[in-house]
Amino acid sequence: MSKSKSGKIKQNKASISRQEILNVAAKMMRDVGYSHMSLRDLAQKVDMKAGSLYYHFSSKDALVGEVMRVGVDIVSSAVIEELQTLPTETASHDRVLAAMHIHLRTLLSASDFSSAHIRCYPFVPEAVRQDLLDHRRSYDRIWTDLLTSHIRASNHKLTNEEQQAKVRHLRHAILGALNWSLEWFDEDRDDIQAYVASLEPLLGSR
Repeated sequence: MSKSKSGKIKQNKASISRQEILNVAAKMMRDVGYSHMSLRDLAQKVDMKAGSLYYHFSSKDALVGEVMRVGVDIVSSAVIEELQTLPTETASHDRVLAAMHIHLRTLLSASDFSSAHIRCYPFVPEAVRQDLLDHRRSYDRIWTDLLTSHIRASNHKLTNEEQQAKVRHLRHAILGALNWSLEWFDEDRDDIQAYVASLEPLLGSR
């Protein structure tokens, strides 16, 4: 490493960690989206030449894909860990609420990666979306299992086909409402618990 005239330490491409690049890229993707996240701007933020980023990632899409993969894995792990802390006798209705709360908190406060995933997913190339498919399906299965347990406990007269349809509709409605909060939620004004409570009627009776 060498020092600039200002005394700031300059790092070469080998000493810039892959994780630092990912951290900065995630924040940029959250703030400006996929299209406006340039490798040149990213390189400036981590104090390296744009071409040196290719030492760590083969392309912008490879970098973006990695950020988004980490994003879905972070929120998935957070939800799993939260559910594991609940007492075994916790009602299925309350397990869904707990998952909603931790999903939202992770999205808004804990992870630029998860927020970047939600914000950029509609705009990345199809190849990037395909690479993320298994990770997204794995997370969807968590919600499918949660909601299936809830529906079976509260809607005894539904056929299997009706249950599956209701679970699918609820999953899309809940995750859509939680994820859309990125566009308007202000943590200085809005309360995570209150927002989750406002969505609770979607679940129907206990």
